[in-house]
Amino acid sequence: MLRAIKIRLYPNTEQKQSLEQSFGNRQWLWNYCLDLINQTYIETGKGLSGYEVKKLIPQLKKQYEWLSLAYSACLQQVCLNLGVAFNNFFERRAKYPRFKSKHGRQSIQYPQNVKVFDNYLKIPKIGDVKAVIHRPIEGKIKTVTISKNCCGQYFASILFDDGKEKPEASTEGKAVGIDVGLTHFAITSDASKFDNPRFLTKYEKNLKLKQQQLSRKQKGSNNRNNARKKVAKVHRKITNCREDFLHKLSRRIVDDNQVIVTENLNVKGMMKNHCLAKAIGQVGWGMFMTMLKYKAEQDGKTYLEVDRFFPSSKTCHVCLNQVGSLPLDVRKWTCNNCHTTHDRDVNAAINLREEGLRILTCGTRDKAYRQTVSRSNRGRKKSTTVLVSG
Repeated sequence: MLRAIKIRLYPNTEQKQSLEQSFGNRQWLWNYCLDLINQTYIETGKGLSGYEVKKLIPQLKKQYEWLSLAYSACLQQVCLNLGVAFNNFFERRAKYPRFKSKHGRQSIQYPQNVKVFDNYLKIPKIGDVKAVIHRPIEGKIKTVTISKNCCGQYFASILFDDGKEKPEASTEGKAVGIDVGLTHFAITSDASKFDNPRFLTKYEKNLKLKQQQLSRKQKGSNNRNNARKKVAKVHRKITNCREDFLHKLSRRIVDDNQVIVTENLNVKGMMKNHCLAKAIGQVGWGMFMTMLKYKAEQDGKTYLEVDRFFPSSKTCHVCLNQVGSLPLDVRKWTCNNCHTTHDRDVNAAINLREEGLRILTCGTRDKAYRQTVSRSNRGRKKSTTVLVSG
């Protein structure tokens, strides 16, 4: 089973210069090949694959001698990654590949010949780089990606195969439904509520001050570059706090449950609401769902997402009666049929759990097919509801 670990690197001055040269060569080669592919398509109507542009590297090394300072396998991997980027674009998994910038995050990928020791990494043409390896790496190393963030910190993402088979997902055990929100970050079906830490709000005053200082600096000066790093450090602090919270909470939920059911949220669409965009952006729902998914798969547990249009909040989990509308400011409501008072979030989490168990039991995702009925149910006559397998 493939696993990945991210460790911190502490290169010396010479090693930093070598890494910067490698980052620059990778950026230049990517931009050169991307421009070549664009020009070839304009002139001939046909593109170039990653393998075709990879064949140009020996000729480019003769023309640009400084290109030989980078490890040859890294340059070949740049061309292959460009080909993968175009495949993702044509299959509508990503946008059109863009030109790389020398500003911001930098990275380079080593597909081979990187060796890991107790407290350092042996990297081709770089040397022995000091590292803090907080977890054992047992297995065959596939790729190592060296990156530098905006704060000037260096990291290595190591992908390796531990030689173990991926455990089969089991459904025998405790099931939990999770509803996410803004007041409380997560609400489980057993009525446990986890508060939203709001890390951006906590550091917003410091961030505003650093950004004001940056705006007053002259562009291109060293003072502006130092101010930019201070702003980046505040952002990095917020990111570290958020990731730490999400890792701990997701690990706790996965350890305590066997079946985890969440809602398939359209976070990108919800970000278009300008009143809630800032609050939704800082909460990290998408990252939380990703952590739950891969941790559950690694432990042989079941992770399931319910359709985003499932009325989990508006449905009474006792009698399954559904109310017409339920505004966001209504946090508690009483069912007109069974007269049960519900906490909006807990009721939604219970409904998500029950819907997930129904899907697992039936082995299908049946939905109500209402082709001739509008969502507002106004101006049209309701037709007969028919269940179909989706």
